[in-house]
Amino acid sequence: MSKAVETTDHKEIRQWIEERGGHPARVKGAREGGILRVDFGKPEESLEEIAWDDFFSIFDENKLVFLFQEETEAGKTSRFNKFVSSTKH
Repeated sequence: MSKAVETTDHKEIRQWIEERGGHPARVKGAREGGILRVDFGKPEESLEEIAWDDFFSIFDENKLVFLFQEETEAGKTSRFNKFVSSTKH
């Protein structure tokens, strides 16, 4: 299995997302701040696109870590990503 990498670096996160044709989003109707997601390609109905500044404000306020994978096991570009709570507060 290809390993996942963790980061909180805004530049690294934005570069990874943009290289894969994604944009910052959050779940529609979620509580204040929202639940972050990355939307790829055609926008999903349940998500709303947000500005990078808003995305990273929510990311930092919730002390999140971006977990991602560069390549699949087969060596193809991976879109696997997940937001997890930081264990460091």
